[in-house]
Amino acid sequence: MSSKLLTVNEVAKILRVSNMTVYRLVKSKQLPAIRVGKNYRIKETDVDRYLNRGSE
Repeated sequence: MSSKLLTVNEVAKILRVSNMTVYRLVKSKQLPAIRVGKNYRIKETDVDRYLNRGSE
């Protein structure tokens, strides 16, 4: 099972935050990311997990 990889911009739109906020979440390891060249990609499942972290 493979998860779709999202760009920082796509994640920012989903979370309704700025791109810089997504970079901060990645840097603080609250949101796992994969480095592709100079860019980051975030698994869709990790975004879902981040969104649902408070509902458990």
